[in-house]
Amino acid sequence: MLKSLLIANRGEIACRVIRTARALGVRTVAVYSDADAKALHVRMADEAVHIGASPARESYLVGERIIAAAKATKAEAIHPGYGFLSENADFAQAVIDAGLIWVGPKPASIRAMGRKDAAKRLMAEAGVPVTPGYLGEDQAPKVLKSEAGKIGYPVLIKAVAGGGGKGMRRVDAAGDFTDALESCKREAASSFGDDRVIIEKYILSPRHIEVQVFGDSHGNVVHLFERDCSLQRRHQKVIEEAPAPGMDAATREAVCGAAVRAAQAVQYEGAGTIEFIADASDGLKPDRIWFMEMNTRLQVEHPVTEEITGVDLVEWQLRVASGETLPKTQDELSINGHAIEARLYAEDPAKGFLPSVGRLEHFELGEEGRIETGVAEGDAISPFYDPMIAKLIAYGADRDEAIGRLAGMLDGVEVWPVRTNAAFLFNALLFPGFGTGDVDTGFLERNLAQLVPDPEPDEALWRGAASVATAVLEEEEPLADLAGFRMNAAPFASVALGRGGEIRNVALDDDQPMAAVSGFRDDERVVVFYEGQATEFALTSRGSSGGQGAHDGDILAPMPGRVTAVDVALGEAVAKGQRLLTLEAMKMEHGLTAPFDGVVAELNAEAGAQVSEGTVLAKIEAADSPAKTAAKKV
Repeated sequence: MLKSLLIANRGEIACRVIRTARALGVRTVAVYSDADAKALHVRMADEAVHIGASPARESYLVGERIIAAAKATKAEAIHPGYGFLSENADFAQAVIDAGLIWVGPKPASIRAMGRKDAAKRLMAEAGVPVTPGYLGEDQAPKVLKSEAGKIGYPVLIKAVAGGGGKGMRRVDAAGDFTDALESCKREAASSFGDDRVIIEKYILSPRHIEVQVFGDSHGNVVHLFERDCSLQRRHQKVIEEAPAPGMDAATREAVCGAAVRAAQAVQYEGAGTIEFIADASDGLKPDRIWFMEMNTRLQVEHPVTEEITGVDLVEWQLRVASGETLPKTQDELSINGHAIEARLYAEDPAKGFLPSVGRLEHFELGEEGRIETGVAEGDAISPFYDPMIAKLIAYGADRDEAIGRLAGMLDGVEVWPVRTNAAFLFNALLFPGFGTGDVDTGFLERNLAQLVPDPEPDEALWRGAASVATAVLEEEEPLADLAGFRMNAAPFASVALGRGGEIRNVALDDDQPMAAVSGFRDDERVVVFYEGQATEFALTSRGSSGGQGAHDGDILAPMPGRVTAVDVALGEAVAKGQRLLTLEAMKMEHGLTAPFDGVVAELNAEAGAQVSEGTVLAKIEAADSPAKTAAKKV
């Protein structure tokens, strides 16, 4: 077994690898950028080395610095995790040339599977079924359009070097082909430095089925069964599960057998995933599942496979990299139960899934199930990297039990003030169709409007917030000082809360429904959590009609960025939802709007200004505020 290991990654996967390495007695070395100097993976490792500035291209993507860090710390091996340099054959070769052990497949295997066109030709030669399409070298637009017509619309244009949903366009009619091709080639050139494409038949009811494979240096290859990753948004996986719903024994044998042949065709070593596209219009059938691509690394969703097989895939990676044979044969592997994983992202579904960054002032993911994360309370979510902050994995004896347990875990998510997609995930799990396995890769997009949670609270949630406020108050304040207290009656008959310019005295002494929330309060606000959704209320002057909460009208920069437009003037009257200014951040433009009818009482932004996360850009004073202050420009 290896004695020391450098993890060339960050976040939850770095923490995941460190945990297994530690259990095996392997010394661990972390690498970190400026933004990650105090990150959890740095704190967990036995040693840590700074490798550059915050942008990945200046740190985690600089292979020379990573290799130098391994040599400086006398690490024997490098584990790439996933993303970054994990599928970079040149980096893998450089690691080997430096006299270090590469915890992954041979560079030749990575290259063989790295180009979608070449990989498909190789798979066809190995007897693995491939999606009907055009893999030719002639990239003339007229030729590509002609081939698309022969295949039959709809078709999918895919960059040969693509991945992560980039460089991919669905085309439904010949008239749309040219524009889609040009857009796809521009994105491919920008993202991968290669604008070549292939054309595939687009499957109208597609299921994303993938098979976990594992090989060693002794010629052994096994599969660890399949996963279903059909719940996707913009080609990014959101919820994954194992085994695949509706997969019968004959189909499983066919698709897993094809995956093993694919791995054998490239003399594969280590963990890999063979991805297939299935036409599920008439259920899963062996002759309606085709090879799509291979990921030559450990997958984000690997925990669901571990849960149903009882295998630690990272341990297998380290053992195989040490020269050992696979710990189990195919006959010793079996499926037990069902597991589902949800990816918790720092993003706001109510604002078009805009990434949410900042300090995790409150971070509780509960004690149930399995949680993989790279952050803890007090850490910051950075704008420089992928916004995934945790994976929640639930196991059950069957699929229904796993769904119920994962829904319970999502209901218990408490993250603030960073926004998450927990409520969106909760809604997806319980949405009609998912429970019966009647899903395809378009499931989330088709039902998006119903799955995105309403950011505005209903009556039951107002009452739940009031209950949190009063429960804490009863513990902290003397009864004589409490609003709502009267002799010979229960205290807190009502509590005054504010949100979005609205003030309510919320009654608690009647039989109206109340949401079973959790939450916390401070001197100015109450924050409650219900079914994954976080909602903030202002604490106003209790027992009176109250004024606007002290900070309800503050317009804050949600992340570092550049102000591209200011659409209002100081003292101007604005309506709820009116755009105030536009912030460009993380390559997206985000319009900041008025939370309620009012007046621009403060304006601190101008076009072209760079602002940091949390900066007060403007302040809106409620139109009916009884205590107006003079408008000012800072």
